[in-house]
Amino acid sequence: MTITVIIPVYNAEEFIEKAVESVIQFPEVKEVLLIDDGSKDHSLQICQQMAEKHPLVKTIQHEDKKNHGVSATRNLGMDLASQEFVAFLDADDYYLPNRFDAERECLKNPDIDGVFGAIGVEFVTEAGKQKYLSVINDTGLTTVHHPAEGKEVFNGLIQIDPTFGTFFSLIATTLRKSAIENPKLRLNESLRMHEDKDFIVKLSYHCNLKSGFIDKAVAIRTGHENNTFSSVQNRSKQYYINQEKLYNSLYSWAKEEKLPEDITEMFKLKGICAYISQKQGVAKYINYAFKALANPKLLKTRYQYFALKNRL
Repeated sequence: MTITVIIPVYNAEEFIEKAVESVIQFPEVKEVLLIDDGSKDHSLQICQQMAEKHPLVKTIQHEDKKNHGVSATRNLGMDLASQEFVAFLDADDYYLPNRFDAERECLKNPDIDGVFGAIGVEFVTEAGKQKYLSVINDTGLTTVHHPAEGKEVFNGLIQIDPTFGTFFSLIATTLRKSAIENPKLRLNESLRMHEDKDFIVKLSYHCNLKSGFIDKAVAIRTGHENNTFSSVQNRSKQYYINQEKLYNSLYSWAKEEKLPEDITEMFKLKGICAYISQKQGVAKYINYAFKALANPKLLKTRYQYFALKNRL
């Protein structure tokens, strides 16, 4: 078992060294790709120093050396990864010593394409803690609620099984490189938020994923005031704009892949709900009426209530 770890880097000079040190402790890790995404601080220089210090670490930039976003940066890493398996880490996060314990066993089975686990959170600034809690309001594990494998994972993420949970983190996910050589299995570069959820839903459909350690953390996400994931307040207009983009992406994908009509329709209706939720006052009800006329199924599902009850 050999692993490439992909680490997108953007203005993370305070954290890079800890991230890298947490990765290279594992004998299975044979390649670490530090991909600078047009950082404005000293991140690139620190990456280069880490590459000089550790032979398995490589520093990479986009061809034009500009900022392309985390999706494009992870996609570049997946294209360049040379090892049997691919894992992910963000430059301000770190792995725990048990990070690949479940993988060592589960991935002996060639039918398993990937393993995912739970992550914890560590607050490095008080401002970061308050910002995190204002958005996520939970300091527990980011995880799912019960073990699953294969289509059970997909059905859970899209809430056919409402008991499963809707998200697990990419930084606790390890994938067989051969399983993601399908060019369709890349992050949507037009999404600047929720790109990871969009990706894991698609992964869970195309790949045979299995839960690993879901009751204890295998990696730690750091909470600080510059976290991207906590930069948009819940139930703000931008929050619903991001939700609309996510579900429109999944709807387009579901149509292209010819997924069952009920699943495709679900993504469409969730996108419509997010669109209506961006509106206020009379405009909300006018938009609701027009969308309901064009999409009568909106009136026959629970989504009609979500669209109207959401308030900015």
